Amino acid sequence: MSAVLETRSLCKRFGALTVAENIDFRLEAGARHALIGPNGAGKTTFVNMLTGRLAPSSGRILLGGNDITESRQAARVKRGLGRTFQINTLFRNLPVLDNVALGIAERSGVAGSLWRPASAYGAIRDEAMELLATLGLADDAAIPVLDLPYGKQRLVEIAIALGLKPKVLLLDEPAAGVPSTESERILRVLDTLPADIAILIIEHDMDLVFRFARRITVLVQGEVLVEGPPAEISGNRRVHEVYLGEQHHA
Repeated sequence: MSAVLETRSLCKRFGALTVAENIDFRLEAGARHALIGPNGAGKTTFVNMLTGRLAPSSGRILLGGNDITESRQAARVKRGLGRTFQINTLFRNLPVLDNVALGIAERSGVAGSLWRPASAYGAIRDEAMELLATLGLADDAAIPVLDLPYGKQRLVEIAIALGLKPKVLLLDEPAAGVPSTESERILRVLDTLPADIAILIIEHDMDLVFRFARRITVLVQGEVLVEGPPAEISGNRRVHEVYLGEQHHA
């Protein structure tokens, strides 16, 4: 299998503190992969290096075989790296449709020249509505994001990220703060995403992780402890000692 996203000996230090130590990681084409680990394991730091928010201290990042270690965030998005954020980053007063249309306009390179809402442009509007329908949000298109339940807001974030037509989608805690009834809906949506998109979720909800992921990487103190299929991870004694033992579902 070819890796669509890869890190080689990726390290990050803040002064004397090492938060990522020689991380070798491969995300295969069409992967359904989860990154788990205790708080402070370095998961967010790792994702921020992948997206370009943080520069690594050493090591390399490859996207589709191209070295993007020095690339800016926008350049990575253009090359097919999409992400959602742990902290909600939507235009909360705008309707759902406009939020998603803006993402599509950004990808199309027309966002800077729009003088009406992006959703007023036919092709952009049609694509946005199609995306919303896919995620079960078509009935909410005209509702301001502010007025949606939190779980649906997380789905709007996923719609915006998909509007960028990513090859790789990084989902940073898609179920964080979402009631279990709504996290079930997020899981159903994840199951319907295009099979050719490689998806990496960073998530604390172990029920969601073990139902979604075909492969799991466990990060502890900035290092990869183990990686493997869910059955292997759930039966791993070391993983239970450092992490799963803390989890109620384990």
